Amino acid sequence: MPIAFYAPMKPPDHPVPSGDRQMARSLWAALERAGYRPRLASRFVAFDAAGDDACQARLGEHGRAIAATLLQRYRALPAAARPRLWFTYHLYHKAPDWLGPVVAAGLGIPYVVAEASHAAKQANGSWARGYRAAAAAIAAADLVFSPNPDDDEGVLPLLAAPSRLVPIRPGIDVAPFAAAASRRAEYRRRLAARHHLDVGHPWLLTAAMMRDGAKLASYRLLAATLARLGDQPWQAIIAGDGPAAAKVRAAFAPVADRVVWLGEVAGDTLPGLFAAADLYLWPAIGEAFGVALIEAQAAALPVVAGARPGVAGIIADGRTGRLTPPGDVAAFAAAVASLLADPALRRSQGDAAALQARRHHSTEVGAALLRRHLQPLLARFAGEEGGRPACPAA
Repeated sequence: MPIAFYAPMKPPDHPVPSGDRQMARSLWAALERAGYRPRLASRFVAFDAAGDDACQARLGEHGRAIAATLLQRYRALPAAARPRLWFTYHLYHKAPDWLGPVVAAGLGIPYVVAEASHAAKQANGSWARGYRAAAAAIAAADLVFSPNPDDDEGVLPLLAAPSRLVPIRPGIDVAPFAAAASRRAEYRRRLAARHHLDVGHPWLLTAAMMRDGAKLASYRLLAATLARLGDQPWQAIIAGDGPAAAKVRAAFAPVADRVVWLGEVAGDTLPGLFAAADLYLWPAIGEAFGVALIEAQAAALPVVAGARPGVAGIIADGRTGRLTPPGDVAAFAAAVASLLADPALRRSQGDAAALQARRHHSTEVGAALLRRHLQPLLARFAGEEGGRPACPAA
């Protein structure tokens, strides 16, 4: 069954890696596993980083033109080849969906969103136009899958019924990480030889983009944490790159002799990297959730992270790692120190983390949830319970 897939912030085949791209790819894979045929509707990026109203107006105009073109293209297809549902991943005031609501209404098909956010404080700000467009798209949604509980309070009032909001746990293909975990000693030896690491010391891993704002704040808290660990044996491995790389490295100057910098790492090498480490660290300041946190757990790696609502849905505090108050360097350092001092606890939490990832964050689990909610919606729109009539072209 064909489905139109769109990600207004970053398409799933974007060349720059990020958690957003990974989540889009994971949802695509889950839709395929559920028996659907997602097809990329457009690579149009609706993201405005600067809060420029004129830019947002141009993006809106361009988006409406693309939507009209898509409608013409889809209507020219045989009925069996037309999308039966429109699926948008991640819309908010900086990256609204100018395409999906128009095309879905024009074709008379369901409009579904995964990860929408709506913050009333943006109503009269620099992204007011994008805010209104995002709100209109959310209000038009027949279903909103929510991976971040933090978003629910803003999204629910816009929906026609509370039942249209469906919690979904972010997921990945856990198999490569589980396989790597079974070869931990091998990956550890390779990494030690390549980067002159001491296999007798615990390795603390972080993998994240290096950008200004929340990412840089997390890196700085991480650097302050490492500086507090004193004489405990450890080595840190940091994978990632980006425009704030120089600022990130500067923050780690006091502990530079104990940090290995990998730069940007190819996706297919991540399972081995995660499996080789002893502990995954990420303060998660200002973050909804993190795909890397799931990857770490899938590789049987315990995690210390900031207790953001979405993150708390991934890490079970005291069972698969530790959660600390966001931005609290003392608490974060204490959690890391306690796990450094207890190898047996790290192993038991790592085993629990792998089980958690497999049971709750796998592609298979996500596919089952998507199918459970999309099939009745598709049936209703097919006319079994009366669907939405198609709208004429503008």
